[in-house]
Amino acid sequence: MHPSRLGGTVLAAALLAAGATVPATAAAPAPRPSLTVEEQRLDGPVPQEILRRGGFADTAPGFAAALSGTRTLPQAQRLATAEGRRLWQRAVDRAQGRGPGPERAGDLSRDDDRPLYWARLGMTRALQEWKPAFRLSGAQRAELTGRVERSSRGQDSLDLPEGTRVKRVIVTGFDPFQLDADPRRSNPSGAAALALDGTTVDTPAGPARIEAAVFPVRWADFADGTVERTLLPHFRPGPRRVDLFTTISQGRPGRFDLERTNGAWRGGYPDNANASRTETVPVPPGIPTVHPQPQWTTTSLPYAAMTAATTGPFPVHDNTEVTEIPAGATEPVDRPDGPTPGSTARAGGGGDYLSNEIAYRATLLRDAVRLPVPGGHLHTPVLQFGPGNTDPATGTVTDPEFVRNRLAITDQVRSLTAVAVAHARTP
Repeated sequence: MHPSRLGGTVLAAALLAAGATVPATAAAPAPRPSLTVEEQRLDGPVPQEILRRGGFADTAPGFAAALSGTRTLPQAQRLATAEGRRLWQRAVDRAQGRGPGPERAGDLSRDDDRPLYWARLGMTRALQEWKPAFRLSGAQRAELTGRVERSSRGQDSLDLPEGTRVKRVIVTGFDPFQLDADPRRSNPSGAAALALDGTTVDTPAGPARIEAAVFPVRWADFADGTVERTLLPHFRPGPRRVDLFTTISQGRPGRFDLERTNGAWRGGYPDNANASRTETVPVPPGIPTVHPQPQWTTTSLPYAAMTAATTGPFPVHDNTEVTEIPAGATEPVDRPDGPTPGSTARAGGGGDYLSNEIAYRATLLRDAVRLPVPGGHLHTPVLQFGPGNTDPATGTVTDPEFVRNRLAITDQVRSLTAVAVAHARTP
């Protein structure tokens, strides 16, 4: 997920492959002033169809009804956390083939990540529209929203086992994005997170337990420390400390990329809230970090083994490209083989969007707490609709090739994770 590095013809190819034509539609009704940009998209026909066909149309109404029965702030806090976790587990169960059949779960393929995204927005919108029976400040309402966000993303339920017989692995994915261009979009990294959460994979080095979470495509949440708050408890020393981690996002058409280098720069591409940020990646107060803040961090994943192994239908590239301002210079230049000494970051291998940023933040935190385990970033191929279904104005929300592509990407993420565990080297 790095639109700025997917520049020029490559970006055009990626967006066309994913069906990014902006449909001609009637003027939208005036947005509710209290709703976020993402929540305002929820009433569109595509989100509503995805909720209905994914079996999640009851989520927001049920949450709103439960909220109306709360009489105190602590009751509302407990409800927000519990219902967020329930939504996450429901989405994980659906993705992994558990739960009700098609008559209740809907006819969208079970690997689909989009019902979770739109159902979460239904819950946060219900919080914004709720008129409680007690006094509730704006800050308290925002805190309740944060509880729903964290718990419904699996961020507060990463449950790594103790002991030495099982390797402990964390993977993370992202929400769908670029939804104004095509509200049908899915994000294969989020689908992979749902499919892998709580599963165990066999590797030549023994079994590995995978725990997963997803993150928003929003600059502000990253600046507030959502990545570090989620990962730090599992990066600390202890019997449940992670043995390997990989952040995952959607990248280039037709290939996986292991991003060798991550840059400390935000390139400004609009996020899901239609906000832009162009600045050095901000590290929030109270988070362990490296001083002075480095311009670059590097992967410690076993990239040579992961690119050499046959793990699925897509090639896996060791991506060493960066964009830098060389020491003593003022203009950015592209480097095919990583940064030069003393340079200033303008894009990592994963670009200058939030995929580069999550990789930078996770590996910077790794270095700050001296976590001696493999970790880095994996870009998946762009998820493509089938031929004849690339126009969001006339296309359908799913098709057989779309599902096959997403399943193939998820399967290869699982295989690549197993290779990484098998070849991991720790002190």
